[in-house]
Amino acid sequence: MVRLLFSAIFLSLLLFTFSLFSEVQSTTFKIVNKCRRTVWPGILTGADRPALNPTGFVLKSGKSRTLRVPRSWSGRVWGRTHCSGDPTTGKFTCATADCGSGKVECAGAGAIPPATLAEFTLNGDQGLDFYDVSLVDGYNLPMLIVAKGGTRGGCSATGCLIDLNGACPKELSVFHENGSRAHGVACKSACEAFGDPVYCCSEAYNTPDTCYPSAYSLYFKHACPRSYSYAYDDKTSTFTCASADYIIIFCPLPYTSQKLLGAHKDPAELPLVNKTMMYIGRRRTG
Repeated sequence: MVRLLFSAIFLSLLLFTFSLFSEVQSTTFKIVNKCRRTVWPGILTGADRPALNPTGFVLKSGKSRTLRVPRSWSGRVWGRTHCSGDPTTGKFTCATADCGSGKVECAGAGAIPPATLAEFTLNGDQGLDFYDVSLVDGYNLPMLIVAKGGTRGGCSATGCLIDLNGACPKELSVFHENGSRAHGVACKSACEAFGDPVYCCSEAYNTPDTCYPSAYSLYFKHACPRSYSYAYDDKTSTFTCASADYIIIFCPLPYTSQKLLGAHKDPAELPLVNKTMMYIGRRRTG
């Protein structure tokens, strides 16, 4: 009886140790900054998921940092730019994608739009990881996700490779003063800029049957065809892989983007937004 009890306890401890090891060790995120300036990555963990720490840190140009990620993690990763601490109060703020915590760590707060988002749900349906780069909340940085060592799923690279800040429609542009001049540092979504339910896929437009891409979201889609451009842009924007590690690159180099995702678009070649037709699809009602 004692031997059976000991065996049961030993087996339980063994299984617990194995699951704990698997949870902590099985996935890594390598976050790489190829931008010319410092980027401050922010991280938000989904509800009821094991936390990922740190929730924010500094990443200088040309540097990288590798994080161990719980196998059942879900959440978002993004890059904050033009950040500084107030010399009097010490409050930390960023011109783009700030999380509003007042500190380098976001501590459970998400990115304030506009922000380019890398979104993950690990070990989801059929053991697959689901990942995407989203411009639904706007754009502030080029970003690339690369899956490494996956065993199932397409494991395709995805991202938004163009610097859209200089080509952003004026009514969506976010400017930041640098000395005596202001320059574009982010590009709002139409939802953020105008607050109209037709752009936000909300209220009467909260289903795939009633919410369609606008001229603005099509502008983003043309520039970044693998990224989410509006709320129901799932078919061409969500990618899967199993048992992979992931590299998240801010401002990926042109040769990297061409090799993984095809030809690199020139912002000058992007179509101008047609101001006379802001909504594509069925005519609005009401």
